[in-house]
Amino acid sequence: LIAIEKTMVLEITYTNYRLLLQKHPVIMHFFLEKAYSGSIASQNRIISTFALDAETKYLQLIKKYPEWVKRIPKKYLASYLGLSRETLSRFIKK
Repeated sequence: LIAIEKTMVLEITYTNYRLLLQKHPVIMHFFLEKAYSGSIASQNRIISTFALDAETKYLQLIKKYPEWVKRIPKKYLASYLGLSRETLSRFIKK
């Protein structure tokens, strides 16, 4: 895992996590929603990897995360999309 921006990572032990859920049951709902969202996003990414052409993947990325094109180096965007940097640069120029 590589952080490309200043990042703060927090951690909690499993025991403390379970205690937190016991004391504040509403937090369990939050974590379940995050898990569902993450699972769906992962499945969508796998499907798009196999079902979409490179340009469509790029267009979906800039529609969903327009700020990424400005903030994230092209080599990381290209890797995320499974493209070469040159191909990504052609799409960006369009």
